Amino acid sequence: MNAIATEHVFLTAAFYKFVDLPDFQELKPPLLAFCEAHHVKGMILLAREGINSTIAGAPADVQAVLAYLRADPRLADLEHKESYADEPPFHRMKVRLKKEIVTMGVEGISPVHMAGTYVKPQDWNDLISDPDVVLIDTRNDYEVEIGTFEGAINPDIQTFSQLSAWVEKAQALEAVNGRKPKVAMFCTGGIRCEKSTALMRTHGFDEVFHLQGGILKYLEQIPPEKSLWRGECFVFDERTSVGHGLVPGKMGICRSCRDPLAEGMIDSPLFELGVSCPRCHATTSEEHKQRARERQKQFVLAKARGQVHLGEPQKQKNIAALLPQDAPVLYSFRRCPYAMRARMALLAAGIRCEIREVALAQKPQSMLDVSPKGTVPVLVLKDAVLEQSLDIVLWALRQHDPQSWLPADSQVQTEQLALIGQCDGEFKHHLDRYKYPQRYQLNDGVADREAGAVFLLQLNQLLTRNLFLSGQTWGLADAAIAPFVRQFAHTDPGWFSAQAWAKLQQWLSDFENSARYQQCMHKYKVWYPDHKPVAFPPV
Repeated sequence: MNAIATEHVFLTAAFYKFVDLPDFQELKPPLLAFCEAHHVKGMILLAREGINSTIAGAPADVQAVLAYLRADPRLADLEHKESYADEPPFHRMKVRLKKEIVTMGVEGISPVHMAGTYVKPQDWNDLISDPDVVLIDTRNDYEVEIGTFEGAINPDIQTFSQLSAWVEKAQALEAVNGRKPKVAMFCTGGIRCEKSTALMRTHGFDEVFHLQGGILKYLEQIPPEKSLWRGECFVFDERTSVGHGLVPGKMGICRSCRDPLAEGMIDSPLFELGVSCPRCHATTSEEHKQRARERQKQFVLAKARGQVHLGEPQKQKNIAALLPQDAPVLYSFRRCPYAMRARMALLAAGIRCEIREVALAQKPQSMLDVSPKGTVPVLVLKDAVLEQSLDIVLWALRQHDPQSWLPADSQVQTEQLALIGQCDGEFKHHLDRYKYPQRYQLNDGVADREAGAVFLLQLNQLLTRNLFLSGQTWGLADAAIAPFVRQFAHTDPGWFSAQAWAKLQQWLSDFENSARYQQCMHKYKVWYPDHKPVAFPPV
């Protein structure tokens, strides 16, 4: 590999592991931030059952991400497969949360405990040459079309979740003289085989084998002259396919449906570069095709100019114009109710700032330097640092208050601040224990739910007299309290909707469907020190 590495720029690493990750949701923000900081692109899927990924970038950066993952004891033995390319296989980085890292849709399948027997690539030929072995390709039909093992059965499925139904009806798997056949299964990297062999064992197949490391490991280790592989292997990145030695193949890909272009497809009158292929031409509208033509045109222009993305320079120019050198910097976390109220006030005041989305598990040192308390929001001004959300709200509205959120009457303002104080004090105390009972060593949060409901009943009564908590128009009290009521309601939506709080429920629904809510809840990527400035409100 070292010899190859000196000739190519981009290292691709494919890896997966079935392992119990109950905290998989919390793993996402810091992992995404780490990948982006190292300019690594690709896709990482996280689920309770484990991790599945293909990433690419400079070799040192990819290795840094792998080391980051292996620092977690549960992933310490994570294995990966490597290949190299001259062009970037991916153009963006995504970390997604899933119910399954590979979707089968069958309850009770546990690859950790039920998977079949591994067969190393060097022993695979002997196994599949046995006439008593049923060899099954577990991949989708378009993958099988461009390459498979000699003698393999194609289940002709469009998605992996259809494999279970095929297994139940497959004649090739029927018992002979009361004995079920031996079964060998394979897929691209091995992950689908672990689930598919576990599935076979639930159907009573005792002798089930799968190719360790999948097709990719076989092509990496077995020379062409000894290979029983025919064709190329489809991969889910810009390479489209690879051959022996994991050398990128010559197979193209349809930019519309993302399926590989089998031999002869580009000569079809239904093929249009970047727009359609014979597989998808009839399934896309003319409007869709027209958008694809414009996208292809921009792609060609950007490539001719040496740009990665046509709109990026103009976008950065627009952001720079919206963010003067002394623009405030807001450290924020999208779902935090304190940060939410601060963003709403800045939005209402028309104050643009640089927003830095924080991963709570990996707080940036620049934020801790100005605010050692380590909680969001934090607003850094030219001559001051505001560390409390209500201070940010009041500062913003005192700069500019075009919607009259701040009451002109001092007595009314005092009453609203007192109501906010109840929210931030006793109600927040019960909200935390209701939402996170284990954090406070409680069996459940029912008692705190009932205690918090007292404040919600009070809000409902206020809303029977006025349209809003602030009076006849949305104002300070509404913006400061709504994020916390939202968090309470979403802890158990069924329970909340069953309560006799019609006015409060309508008020919350109107808030969550408002334009201000949509703008303040715009999704930002986790900020890292070398990221370009990002404006709030969104451009």
